[in-house]
Amino acid sequence: MSTQPLESPLAVPMIADNDNPLDPKPTQTLTKVSVVIPVYNEEATIQLLIGLVVKAPLPAGLTREIIVVNDCSKDKTRQRLDELPKLFPEVEFKIFHKPVNEGKGAALRDGFKHSTGDVVLIQDADLEYDPTDYPKLLQPIVDNKADVVYGSRFIGEPHRVLYYYHTVGNKFLTWMSNVFTNLNLTDMEVCYKVFRKSVLDRIQIRCNRFGFEPEITAKIAKYRPRLRIYEVGVAYYGRSYEEGKKITWKDGIKAILTIIRFRFSD
Repeated sequence: MSTQPLESPLAVPMIADNDNPLDPKPTQTLTKVSVVIPVYNEEATIQLLIGLVVKAPLPAGLTREIIVVNDCSKDKTRQRLDELPKLFPEVEFKIFHKPVNEGKGAALRDGFKHSTGDVVLIQDADLEYDPTDYPKLLQPIVDNKADVVYGSRFIGEPHRVLYYYHTVGNKFLTWMSNVFTNLNLTDMEVCYKVFRKSVLDRIQIRCNRFGFEPEITAKIAKYRPRLRIYEVGVAYYGRSYEEGKKITWKDGIKAILTIIRFRFSD
């Protein structure tokens, strides 16, 4: 385990049109998945979530590393994270504490930098998403049918009934993203996104906060040669604002601007 502050945001070369998008090669066996978890003020859920991640099933032959980036939480999240190696001594952890709060995108950028798996899976820390969905998220890449896999909360899996206008907002943002990217996703804003590590290594993430979702979607859509993108249904147990939900309508406005921005720039 490593516990240390993080330095400057990750910067990696942008994609070149003549680059080979698949590295490792399709014939190479995948051996490790890096689960990257950005965390901000989740003292009540983080240890329970980590327990679920540790126990989550994986496709045969895959091991896991768990990378947690604490985005300068103001509650007891740091203490809860530092207790993890004693609670789960058999698990490979990389735990980082950021000295300044920058947002989900910046935390993910830092987590990707420290990932050593062949595949990277994004996991939120708030128990809204169920790690038992890992096999269905990973299998298209393991089977060499996909380079990127998105979960979807809107294609038939169980979900908690909450805010109607959040659903409308999510579907509008997905529609707008699809118009600008020419993809046919059903849930662009979903947490569960899985990538070959070689794909992430060629993409520069610029958004520090919730703009990560439309930004990464725009950039994988522009990747050449074109990536194989799959979508699978995932369970969703959303929480209310009283339970700690953080995203607001202001983030929706920023997402619209991000969709437009990254359609025409990198």
